[in-house]
Amino acid sequence: MGSLGPTELIIIGLIIILLFGAKKLPDTARALGQSLRLFKKETQKLREEDDDKSTVVQAQAETVTPQAAPVPPAQIPPATPTPSVEDRLRQLEEENAKLRATSQPAAQPSDKQN
Repeated sequence: MGSLGPTELIIIGLIIILLFGAKKLPDTARALGQSLRLFKKETQKLREEDDDKSTVVQAQAETVTPQAAPVPPAQIPPATPTPSVEDRLRQLEEENAKLRATSQPAAQPSDKQN
């Protein structure tokens, strides 16, 4: 089923001749051959250009001079240790106690005497 036999090829050829005419077939085949040759030349030129570009890039990479002094990596400050939860709670309780002591009004003596 996948291959075409000689009878199928003859039938396909006859249909093509009927569709395009016997006079146009040689011209069409000639134009197809020319376009294939042109396509082949253009792809070959593109391959040569790519090869030329890669050799130019390699030559430029070889001629590049390194920097006089290497750039040092960014200085990262040392990490400060984070206090534990218990230490932080103790600090907050001390700050809270200080705030309460400073925000409470002084005890006023009462004017009423019984």
